[in-house]
Amino acid sequence: MMHPYFANMRYLNQPVIPYPINPYIYPNPIYNEVGYSYDNNGRQQAIKGQATWTEGGQVTICDIPWSDNEYMTAAVGEDSPYQCGDTIKIRNVSAPVGREILVKVVDQVAGYPSNRINLHRRAFQALGVNPNVGVFNIEILPYPQLEVDKWGNYLMEVTQTAYPGYNITNYAHLGKSEISASQTKESFEFILQSPQETIRVQGNVIYNPNTDRIVSFDIKEI
Repeated sequence: MMHPYFANMRYLNQPVIPYPINPYIYPNPIYNEVGYSYDNNGRQQAIKGQATWTEGGQVTICDIPWSDNEYMTAAVGEDSPYQCGDTIKIRNVSAPVGREILVKVVDQVAGYPSNRINLHRRAFQALGVNPNVGVFNIEILPYPQLEVDKWGNYLMEVTQTAYPGYNITNYAHLGKSEISASQTKESFEFILQSPQETIRVQGNVIYNPNTDRIVSFDIKEI
């Protein structure tokens, strides 16, 4: 039987929460009205919010499986500024050192405010939280450059797949250079975290700017 608090919510994938979320137990002054602030370059700043978790499902609004990106995936509310395929950083503000991961938006949750994220269970646990907790406080940080730097996004997915058991926590565009009229090289660096260690991986992609096709790519630990 569905708890009354969820009665009017229309989920494709019902969040798996061990107990009903009660807004009176988990007060959040910005839960219903979230003001997204921007810096001088027009980029969104981090906002405070909450995360729940789900096992995912077979069908998503984005037509992107929950298993994408090694299950580092999430669903957002209908009014969220983030869209299908966007990459966002989630930080656990309760952790002593502030654990964080990068997740891909793969679905949408009706009724969720724009500062609530429904993470896949594996992403939830990667933030150092036991699923029995059900909900915890986070910060949501945009990664707009990943949406512009499609080769960085591409290499991020390759790196995530190549290092199972690690979660990508940060990203940097190292530079872009012209090799010839038909070849351009771009380099990126990724920070990966496992329970035991932190490693840095550099990725390089060479592509034809005229056809937008890849010539070659490589990744290596540095």
